[in-house]
Amino acid sequence: MYHGRNTGKGPSTPTQIYQQPPRLLIVQTALPSWADICSNLCEALQNFFSLACSLMGPSRMSLFSLYVVQNQHECILPFVQVKGNFARLQACISELRMFQREGCFRPPGLCLHLAVQDGLQQFKQYSRHVTTGASLSYTSLEITVLTSLPGKEAVKQLEEGLKDTDLVRVRRLQVVEITKGVLEYMDSVSPAEEPSSDESSILGTDIDLQTIDNDVVSMEIFFKAWLHNNGTDQEHIHLLLPSRCFSNISRARDDSMCLKCDLQERLLSPSLLPGTADGSLRMDDPKGDFSTLYQMASQSSASRYKLRVIKALNSSGICESLTYGLPFILRPTSCWQLDWDELETNQQNFHALCHSLLKREWLLLAKGEPLSGGHSLRQPANTFYVIVPSRSPTLLVKAVATRELMLPSPFPLLPENPPDDSLKIVESVLDSLELEPIYNPLQAWSHLYSHLSNTFIKPQGRLHPSWESRALRKRPCKAGQLQTNRVRATVAPLPVTPTPGRAPQMPAASKSSSEALFWPSKEEVGEEKEEEYPWGP
Repeated sequence: MYHGRNTGKGPSTPTQIYQQPPRLLIVQTALPSWADICSNLCEALQNFFSLACSLMGPSRMSLFSLYVVQNQHECILPFVQVKGNFARLQACISELRMFQREGCFRPPGLCLHLAVQDGLQQFKQYSRHVTTGASLSYTSLEITVLTSLPGKEAVKQLEEGLKDTDLVRVRRLQVVEITKGVLEYMDSVSPAEEPSSDESSILGTDIDLQTIDNDVVSMEIFFKAWLHNNGTDQEHIHLLLPSRCFSNISRARDDSMCLKCDLQERLLSPSLLPGTADGSLRMDDPKGDFSTLYQMASQSSASRYKLRVIKALNSSGICESLTYGLPFILRPTSCWQLDWDELETNQQNFHALCHSLLKREWLLLAKGEPLSGGHSLRQPANTFYVIVPSRSPTLLVKAVATRELMLPSPFPLLPENPPDDSLKIVESVLDSLELEPIYNPLQAWSHLYSHLSNTFIKPQGRLHPSWESRALRKRPCKAGQLQTNRVRATVAPLPVTPTPGRAPQMPAASKSSSEALFWPSKEEVGEEKEEEYPWGP
């Protein structure tokens, strides 16, 4: 498993909690399979970005760029800030739909590594431009290659093509094979068919291999993982257990056992979306407690937010009406700063806790211990949580009410014998309903994606006419091809045969026109006029 590098100094701030590293997506549109994949992929991307661009609060995604590889590699979207740029992302997806879908099968060209190299060069140029005015939150890049061809062939092609490339700026390199088969996830090449030690160490880093089904829901789920806080610079939270509990778990040196965990959201709060709330944190807002806990859990390494287990409960001993807010998930930490032995021991103890709770049919009641804010006479209020085990190596945590929050509920007991006439009528109505064994949220949709997309529609038409007139340019067409205006890559083309001992140089005219294609988002420009270019020479 590849652990990300520490790319920043000092403690995380609340505005950086959700933000993910810049992402480069490379789509290999191989014929003839591209015809079956195109519509599903474009719909999934459209749905995902309508959500990602609409979420209020700190930006969860920073930069995004898209390359397409067919007969050659091409950048159809240079790096842009995701938030505030839905119109550009939507235009890019529309252009992706227009790529050739029909034709004879051709062996895929050896262009994947060229797209990776081009994207890396573009990211370095973008970083140089931005750092003149403000520093980037991340200095490394995550690269994802989507292909319908056998994933192991793409991995082999990338390893061979990138063996002489400096990948110090690559935080993660991932190949995702889109298949029509059964959904199957793989963290890396299966051990039975791993390349030799010499081949696997060519890049000095792992290439993750994963497969997803060729349907919109599976692709959406894959892209939504980009919204998770998967940082590995530090563990998020400490779960403290009394050492006298769970005798099958080794005791710690002090009177409690500490499990180091990472937090992960289970759901997106609807109050983070436009039209449902004003985005402010209020005490009566379910997301208020969750967001506060998530921020407190990401403070400096000197003091971790702690959940201290105080009691055990029977699995049927909690009323659902007493839980509030959105749940979140605890999982064993993957913090790279812990040594491998500590990571392994922590994971084993976490798994043992899950097994023991399931076997006993227990829940845990825990008290949150807020971080001390200095010497204060006011004692901070505690929040209590119920911890629920699952068949996966995770624990579900839900906030539970305390005495101060309870309101009187003077409801009498339900009568034992309702009237026969009423009972027959109600039972007849219930018999007419279709009975499902479980609730599957993937089969229930609220037209949220279309609602969010419509909120970005501007009646004026184009958002940035001055930028578009300057940056978009026409290019000659081949016979039978449709004329389109495409945003070109912001870097010089890779040389075919570089001159030995001499670094390739970009012509001055080419450089100036290339740099003019860095379109800043509204947040980067601020209150400046649209005609002014903030990174001019």
